[in-house]
Amino acid sequence: MATKSGLLQASEIPAPTGRLGGDQFLHAYHNMYLSRRLDDREIILKRRNQIYFQVSGAGHEAIQTAAGMLLRPGYDWFYPYYRDRALCLALGVTPLDMLLQAVGAGCDPASGGRQMPTHWSSPRLNVVTTSSPTGTQFLQAVGCAHAGRFRARQLDGQPQERGHREVVLVCSGDGATSEGEFWESLNAACIEKLPVLFLIEDNGYAISVPIEAQTAGSSISRLVRSFPGLSVHEVDGLDFPASYRTLEQAIQHCRGGAGPALVHAHTTRPYAHSLSDNESLYKPLAERKQEAERDPIRRLAELIEHQGIADQNTIFTIHQEVDDEIQQAVDEALKAEPPRRGSAKLYLYSPDVDPSSAGFETEPVLSGNPRTMVDSINACLHGEMKRDPRIIVFGEDVADVTREQHLDSVQGKGGVFKATLGLQREFGKRRVFNTPIAEAAIVGRAIGMAIRGLKPVVEIQFFDYIWPAMMQIRDELATIRWRSHDGYSAPMVVRVPIGGYLGGGAIYHSQSGEVLFTHIPGLRVVFPSNARDANGLLRTAIRCEDPVLFLEHKKLYRETYNRSADPGPGYMVPFGKARRVKQGEDLTIVTYGALVHRSLQAAVQIEKKQDVSIEVLDLRSLSPYDWDAIEESVTKTNRVIVAHEDCLSFGYGAEISARIASELFDRLDAPIGRIGAEDTWVAYHPQLEREILPQVEDIEREIERVLGY
Repeated sequence: MATKSGLLQASEIPAPTGRLGGDQFLHAYHNMYLSRRLDDREIILKRRNQIYFQVSGAGHEAIQTAAGMLLRPGYDWFYPYYRDRALCLALGVTPLDMLLQAVGAGCDPASGGRQMPTHWSSPRLNVVTTSSPTGTQFLQAVGCAHAGRFRARQLDGQPQERGHREVVLVCSGDGATSEGEFWESLNAACIEKLPVLFLIEDNGYAISVPIEAQTAGSSISRLVRSFPGLSVHEVDGLDFPASYRTLEQAIQHCRGGAGPALVHAHTTRPYAHSLSDNESLYKPLAERKQEAERDPIRRLAELIEHQGIADQNTIFTIHQEVDDEIQQAVDEALKAEPPRRGSAKLYLYSPDVDPSSAGFETEPVLSGNPRTMVDSINACLHGEMKRDPRIIVFGEDVADVTREQHLDSVQGKGGVFKATLGLQREFGKRRVFNTPIAEAAIVGRAIGMAIRGLKPVVEIQFFDYIWPAMMQIRDELATIRWRSHDGYSAPMVVRVPIGGYLGGGAIYHSQSGEVLFTHIPGLRVVFPSNARDANGLLRTAIRCEDPVLFLEHKKLYRETYNRSADPGPGYMVPFGKARRVKQGEDLTIVTYGALVHRSLQAAVQIEKKQDVSIEVLDLRSLSPYDWDAIEESVTKTNRVIVAHEDCLSFGYGAEISARIASELFDRLDAPIGRIGAEDTWVAYHPQLEREILPQVEDIEREIERVLGY
């Protein structure tokens, strides 16, 4: 149905054919003007303190509108960034949707009032929840495209026809291309020949830093042209017809299966970076006037009139319709209720699947000879991959052999600790594959896959090297469900070998640091100490609907004392339920990981010398943890030691100790004991390592101190 101006609704706009008709020009102008006027209205609302933040998409409207008109919402996938207002309007996000987010309404469809304005999200349109960190979206978009291809080939059994493949659009400003993850994403997209369209909206500034100080040679398109298979285009992003034609070529390249494309669109930023910024402090008046003269909305209006598509009266009518639409949306948004009290923790985790519930507590059905912990992990992965075709395993060196033609002539790698040995042979290279050495890329790509309904189980080769992935884990993975108000989720498992006691591991192969991850809301953290628990906890991690950091102690992989027969394909251990390793009456040791066995040894030694009995609790999972078991045990014994391998100061045990002191103080007969490593790095020489890490005799001394109080 046409509006008063004769403008067709979005659903009535003819599909792209290579030629732009009058209706498409008018639709584009309407969308661009709507975007600009929404920016203007939000600025007024911010100055009236009716909203709390504002960031503008002004100057970017032409290229964004062209992209929104050419791509297919609900079929293609979109990773926009915070300036992409015109893109999201063109895809079907409404002015009311945007204003509800601006006021922080509880009914904000993008985030339930949890995110700043222009942090888009729409599961209906395949607009993936946007975050503030610059550049994190690139790797997720690559994973999203990979998942689309995998689902079509492996799950649906119907590979997308050439020319009809879904495209994943990922957008950013020019500043974000300085992030390493941008280059990692280009590398991965080109290696896999994925249909990812990178749209770089270059307005010449990253806040106050101009392009010549941001990008070598001041041109990102020039820098990336050597990537094999990457179709690179450069366009005046202020020119709507040119933007449309250029994007159409790039999209055809992606849909045709030729690989990724990058469009470098030159835009302007006529408004400040945000209302928290004052661009007059670093951008001279003459430059700002030049930008105003190149305004894309004015240019399109002049083109429409010059080509006889519409006259000034029609343009004026569009302006009136837009202003009326915005006023109506503003009136409604300002009446919206804020998020309800008590809802702050809603959707931190899955509301439907609780991995700490009784449904994840099953009895083992033991069979076969005792297995090491690493073999039990491998067996669980085999079983779960058979059960669930959505599971994909990848990371550094996890495959048996990348060049699959050599499978029959080599034994296979299967991970540096052999945890994934044989998985590729059984399930093929599409489900088990090696990646470049890029930890952020491993986790970021997995997030994109998980968004699409796959279940990635990825490996970071050593805990010591997890830090490049920290932004993806903390600011992306753990926040997705919460920040999208349950619109999106990314259930996946990140397996990480951790810990010392290796004798020669030194600084970069021996560290702990689990407390940095238990401090992250929305992330489950698990740390088994033996083969059976590792098998059951990993199965729970895979079957639950939350992101899980699964920590595997390297020293425990092949110990003889913690082996177990196979507990069966249905065996699960619930999160947040400790295991009582040893009963006792006089003192409790709360511990996990490599300190479980050492605590048990120390307890036995003390019991030989004193008429006491000592209880040992293995927490097994660190977030959540079993407070009920701790409370019950401490209430019984009245004395407690908290022991872990990580540095003593600011370690995980500090939280447990603080809570015991706060809630169980009246039940204590002695100060809380604490065991941890020296506050330094783990050293190379075994003698020095032994001095740094907690030993059995250290635990014995602390037991004697607490018992003797």
